[in-house]
Amino acid sequence: MAIYNREAFLDHLSEKLGTPRHQKDKEPFTHINQLPEETLADLSADELLEMARNTSEALKVTFKVTSKADLGGVLDAYLTDKGDGQLILPTAPDKIKAYGLDDWTAAASNQRTVKYWDPKADRATNLATAQDSAMAIGFGDYMLAESGTITVPSSPGQGRAFNFLPTHYLCIVKRSNILPRSTQATKLYAQRLKSGELKTSNINYISGPSNSGDIEMVLIVGVHGPLDMTYIVVDDM
Repeated sequence: MAIYNREAFLDHLSEKLGTPRHQKDKEPFTHINQLPEETLADLSADELLEMARNTSEALKVTFKVTSKADLGGVLDAYLTDKGDGQLILPTAPDKIKAYGLDDWTAAASNQRTVKYWDPKADRATNLATAQDSAMAIGFGDYMLAESGTITVPSSPGQGRAFNFLPTHYLCIVKRSNILPRSTQATKLYAQRLKSGELKTSNINYISGPSNSGDIEMVLIVGVHGPLDMTYIVVDDM
């Protein structure tokens, strides 16, 4: 409806209904409760971790908790379990350093083909690299305990397809970034976007591997994306 017709339409509707028009400035909307903010807000860090584990495993996610010192060994075991094949990593030197993975990435490059999501490459090149990768190891911002969800903003070094095209996908998240639910993540993202700290074209909320029950109501996991997903929670960061 064109904006210049809106007032006339609402006046006509109000007249036919025999009720006065609601004026927002005189009768502002007020919430009858604060459930979005209060739900799960009283859980401790340990309780959030346990809920995140339970909801993630219900989604067929492999869920592991490790220390920063042991993270490299956990990733080595993951690659051994998934077998040979190309590994794709994000171009995220700050995060690789923060998680203590500088030496690990160098060693991984000596053992298998390692490619990076390249901020300077064209879209087709990065898509092909992700498509040809057997494994992807990336970084998430937050984990939502209520739904077993990880949040991953697209960035020049870790584009959207990075999370969806490789055969196997692993995401690393700090334990301190486990939040109760999407309400808290949305509020934090709004603040970061407003301040300019975060610049992104989209934020991916990923809840385990894709599930499809369309064919005779039989649940199939991993149809439209990675065959499986692994969440690694780093405990001491």
